Amino acid sequence: MKIVRVFPRRTRATPNDDLSFVGSPTLFAEADRVHVSVTFTWDIARAEHLAEEWKYVAPVEIGGPAVGTKGGDFEPGKYLKPGYVITSRGCPNKCWFCSVWTRDGNIRELPITEGWNLLDDNLLACSEEHIRAVFQMLSRQPHQIELTGGLEAARLKNWHVRAISRLNLKQAFFAYDTPDDYEPLLCATELLKEYELLPSPGHKIRCYVLIGFSGDTIEKAEKRLRSIFVLGITPMAMLWRNDSGKTDLAWRRFQRQWARPAIIYGRGHDTRMEVTK
Repeated sequence: MKIVRVFPRRTRATPNDDLSFVGSPTLFAEADRVHVSVTFTWDIARAEHLAEEWKYVAPVEIGGPAVGTKGGDFEPGKYLKPGYVITSRGCPNKCWFCSVWTRDGNIRELPITEGWNLLDDNLLACSEEHIRAVFQMLSRQPHQIELTGGLEAARLKNWHVRAISRLNLKQAFFAYDTPDDYEPLLCATELLKEYELLPSPGHKIRCYVLIGFSGDTIEKAEKRLRSIFVLGITPMAMLWRNDSGKTDLAWRRFQRQWARPAIIYGRGHDTRMEVTK
C-alpha cells in the first residue's frame, strides 16, 4: 500500500523521501492512504486544512502527538528523518507542562532500531538492560551521537556517564524544568567532570531550561539560565507555549539570546557573572 505522509511544517526531523510532503498536494500526487502527522497543538488547524485538501487524493487520517495519538513501535524513517530514533515511550513523571505521560502513560520499552539522534522522553527511566542495549546500538553508529530527548539528572548514575563518555558524542541534553531539577544537576556535574565531559568541549553537554510559563519573569528565567551556564553546561532556553502556540515578543527575543551557543558565548564576560541559586 502506498502511504503518503503529510506534515504541516518542515523541521530538521521531517522526512524527505518521495512519499513525504510538507503542505498541500502536488499536481500529480498519488496515494492509497494519506497520513497527516501533527506534532504541535498549534498546528492542528493547519493539519485539518491539509486533510481537506488531501482527501481528493486518497482517504486521510490525522495523527501524531498533538492530537493525543499513542505511539506504537518506532518505524525508522516513517515520521522522522533517518537517523532519528526512539527506543521507549512514556514517562513515569507527571510534570504539569508535559503531555507525554497523559498520552503514552508510564515508561514503555520498544524494540531497538538503528539511529544516532535519540529522542526518548526519559531514557534513564528504562531498565538497565534496555539502556545498556541502547548505548551499545549508539556505539556502532557511523555518525556523531546526539541525545536530544533530554536526560533526567535525578536518575543519572556513574555507569550511564561512563557509557556516554565512550560514545562519539556530538551533544547530550539534560533538563531544568522545575526547581527540583537543580540539585540533581549539581550532582550530575560532578559525574560529568569525573569522565572529562565537563568542561564541555564543543558545548557537548547542554541543558533545556523551561522559560515563559505562568508566573515566570525574564529576570527569574535569566537567573536560572545563568545558574546552568556557571556549572559549565550550555543552556538552551525552551519557551513555554500554550495550545494555541502564541508567545510574547519580549519572551521570543529573550529566548533567542539563550538558544544558540554562538550567541551565548559571543556575549563574553556578561554571561559568566556569578549567580546564586
